Amino acid sequence: MLGDPRVQRITGDDTAACYRRTEDADAEARPGDYRGRAVREAYCWSNLTSGNGARALWLLLVPFMVANLAHWMRPAAPPDHKAHRIYDVLVRVLALTLTVLLAAAACEVALDLTAWQCAGTPACVAGRSWMGFLSPAESGWWSAPGRRLVLASAVPLLVIGFLWWLSHRTWSAYESASPPPRTPGTSRDTPADERTALSMHGFWYGRRLVARLRAAHTTTGVLTIAVALRVATAKLDERSGAGTALTAIGQVLTALVVVFVATTLVVVWRTVRSEAVPDDQSDRLVVRALPYASLGALALVAVHAAWERAGAQSYGPLPGAAAFGGIAVLQGVLVLALAVTAWLLQRAARDEQRTALRGMGGPAVALLACAVGGVLSGGVAQRFGDWIDGGATSYRPHGPIVGPPVLLSWQASVLPVLLVVVAVVAVLAAVRVVLVRGQVSGNIAGFYDPRERHDERRTKRIAGTIARAGLTDEAPVLVAATSAVTLVLGTGAVIGAWLTGLAPGRAAEGAPPVVHAAAETAESLGSWLMGAGVILLITMGRRAYRDHSARRTIGILWDVGTFWPRAAHPFAPPCYAERAVPDLTWRIATWTERFDGRVVISGHSQGSVLASAAVWQLDLVTRSRVALLTYGSPLERLYGRWFPAFFGPPALTGLHRETDDWRNLWRFTDPIGGPIRLDGEDGRTIDLGPLCDPLAYGRTLQNPLPAQILGHGDYQADPAFARVRTELIARLGPAVPAQRPETEPAPDSPGPPPPQGSPGRSSA
Repeated sequence: MLGDPRVQRITGDDTAACYRRTEDADAEARPGDYRGRAVREAYCWSNLTSGNGARALWLLLVPFMVANLAHWMRPAAPPDHKAHRIYDVLVRVLALTLTVLLAAAACEVALDLTAWQCAGTPACVAGRSWMGFLSPAESGWWSAPGRRLVLASAVPLLVIGFLWWLSHRTWSAYESASPPPRTPGTSRDTPADERTALSMHGFWYGRRLVARLRAAHTTTGVLTIAVALRVATAKLDERSGAGTALTAIGQVLTALVVVFVATTLVVVWRTVRSEAVPDDQSDRLVVRALPYASLGALALVAVHAAWERAGAQSYGPLPGAAAFGGIAVLQGVLVLALAVTAWLLQRAARDEQRTALRGMGGPAVALLACAVGGVLSGGVAQRFGDWIDGGATSYRPHGPIVGPPVLLSWQASVLPVLLVVVAVVAVLAAVRVVLVRGQVSGNIAGFYDPRERHDERRTKRIAGTIARAGLTDEAPVLVAATSAVTLVLGTGAVIGAWLTGLAPGRAAEGAPPVVHAAAETAESLGSWLMGAGVILLITMGRRAYRDHSARRTIGILWDVGTFWPRAAHPFAPPCYAERAVPDLTWRIATWTERFDGRVVISGHSQGSVLASAAVWQLDLVTRSRVALLTYGSPLERLYGRWFPAFFGPPALTGLHRETDDWRNLWRFTDPIGGPIRLDGEDGRTIDLGPLCDPLAYGRTLQNPLPAQILGHGDYQADPAFARVRTELIARLGPAVPAQRPETEPAPDSPGPPPPQGSPGRSSA
């Protein structure tokens, strides 16, 4: 970024820092050496997203991250609209069901398949010495069904405990940066509809909210384990004819668990994100103690479950396995309610013609989060069931155990159909690329010297790059198609499981042979695909742990997915912007205050999003001293369409109004960046483009070798970049007063011109 291998860290740490060229490190102390030119400074945050190899394992938290994105995809209705509160609550409750699904999947593997079914079946225990002490044939202390379940409950408890620890640790490392020294403001001349929540003082600091949600989700996970134990022991009491006292104690414990569940729901319902001021206060003792109290309740349930019950046996599936169907139905109802709420918000929204899916982006993404969570949980259960009983799961009923719940088999059977729909959409996208390439090919020559010789292959290559880059604008179609088919197929899977009580292959035994074969094939293939999805994520995580380039590729995914604070799910990967935005804001504010200077802040790709967020956090005086240069920017193309309430046209208009100036460079060949689509009030346009890419069509005296198609990268190679940057610096230059180092030299001692900060990913 700085164009020099000799760099020096100016401020920051190994996680994120500002750098300068070594010869520019003390620029403020030598103002005479920098008269007429700017000091360049680069901000690097790459270690926040792809530094440590362990971050690649966060891929397993994708459902939580996607659910958190749904919170920020609301339509741009007025802030006082009552449906905003309903939208927030629905997303948070939906995120809570994902935690229940995770805990239920862990219980399914540990409690149902291992401790209840396999350990209670001699044929399944045979050959597994590590499970021998659980077998009823050994007549050991742990052979009782209730005690086996208590021992196995340690596995899901460790999973929940690990997620709690990870959420707490990442908050301390990434999201605990303090707000800037001065409260950001909004000009009185700025209309109310051009103000965005990103300019509020507490937007990037939500410590109390994350702590409340972490306590609620941890409690929910622990209570899910308690419910699984309680339902199983209630069935054991019924079968074994347990005494009245034991039954009464069980009923009291059930009431206690219900009270904790109700308290958790109240905490989630009343949790409100504070953005006007930093939410850094400690929470009430009741909320902080809730996870520990739920652990106490789980301990009481475990003691009750381990109590001796004469003649108690475990056979068939674990009681309560139908909970997966209840979770799926609840998630479907919540998604539909979220869609209705989003429709109400969209009706009240301002001019949002380019909003993705007409405001339905949030519900669609929330549904996909549920689908991904279902695939991961079902895949783990199906693969573990295949391993533990030799492949004879519910669709092959001749194994030693029954296997996972029937609903998971139905969900697996519809997965191939969903993939066929995705493949059809992909084929249509490929056809569109071919058609657009043909339409664009005739216009390529108009960007270059007409005297150059026409090369058909070169033209097709450039046109193909432009056509493929345009597919980004068709992403809403893919999301809509996938979400709609997922909703229909998921509903069919739940209905099929509840009506038949059998796996698809068994349910179709009386149908024609073709239908029966198709059902068994879809079920088997879907089961393998669900397991393959889990294995693929784990493999990607292992590869990224060893391969730095793969780790950086995963870092690109986090650039978008973890830009937003954790407002819905506390177990989502941490928000790097809660460290990066305060870093940039502090640096700009303190530098301009110390040296009375001006700043041109430039950002590429996600760096442009961070740059704009940092500018919004500046106070009005500092903001007026800042010019913005963005290139390859997804501000309007992605963020403006998918997050209209925060990056819609009114918000971007307000950003341009309150900065000194703004220029944006873009290309047709860029699949991520695009125009801002705004005009300045003074007649100057923000967008400069489309830039020629490649810079030269063919071989010339100036370009003897073929010029590379740059696409999303290396905007600095275009002469327009240096020209625009020079213009912005010159525009700020005449207004720059004499700057002075902190040592206060003579009053007539001139200071250096402003540095040009370049937030973005460092190539180092």
